[in-house]
Amino acid sequence: MPLVNLNDVLIPAYNGGYAVPGFNFHTYEDAEAIVKGAEFLKSPVILMASGSCIRHLGLDLSIEIVKYLAKNTSIPVVAHLDHATDINLIFQAMAKGFTSVMYDGSLLDIEKNIKNTKLVVKVAHALGINVEAEIGRVGKSEEGEEAKEILTDPEIAKNFFDATQVDALAVAVGTAHAMQKQEANIRFDLVEMLSNILNVPLVLHGSSGVKNEDLIRISKTKFSKVNIGTILKTVYIEKIREILNDNPELKDQIKLLESAANAVVETVKEKIRLLGSDNKV
Repeated sequence: MPLVNLNDVLIPAYNGGYAVPGFNFHTYEDAEAIVKGAEFLKSPVILMASGSCIRHLGLDLSIEIVKYLAKNTSIPVVAHLDHATDINLIFQAMAKGFTSVMYDGSLLDIEKNIKNTKLVVKVAHALGINVEAEIGRVGKSEEGEEAKEILTDPEIAKNFFDATQVDALAVAVGTAHAMQKQEANIRFDLVEMLSNILNVPLVLHGSSGVKNEDLIRISKTKFSKVNIGTILKTVYIEKIREILNDNPELKDQIKLLESAANAVVETVKEKIRLLGSDNKV
């Protein structure tokens, strides 16, 4: 089916008490595995191309992969540009067919973040494209570089949303990108305050470090999009390592990649069930 917009999958989640997964992809193989897992469970899915993906594949190939996979599945697929700080890159992504973009101005002062976000929203909405932004700062960068966490202040978040009218708002409630263990300490008091004060789907970044029971709990709040990246990379690489350790003479790269992708499929299904988006197509 054709690509859908972010609102097409987030508004039902926001009203229905579940969350839609946003999965980062970096190759055709892991993107295909993500869609396979979502299709098996009849879940909408958000395929996210972040900075590392764009540097590897480029904008053109990234969007063509998502378009091809969406065309050949029966579930709703969103093409999302993740963690973009370059407004020119965002405009290029819109022109090439991305149906959702995230402008990340979290490293800027609040006034500049608002100004830039408003510009992105103005252009995107004119084109029927949805916008995610971030207020506060999730610990570590998308690629695992150290960055100071700044928990989101509910009043500042409300002022930011009122000024920008973004379609989804990423907030910092205790997670960090690139966590290898489920050791995040979610501030559920802050989750409750943000859910009460903001009338917009909220987004959780850094969920690979969140315990399963906490993912279930947060998916029942106004957090309607949960980003998942590091765990997929870890599963993919560990499966390749396991296969090569067991079969050091293996020369069939297709068999190797297919086996690794199957491990990603199973992880995708696990996360979908935790977030409650299965059978929501």
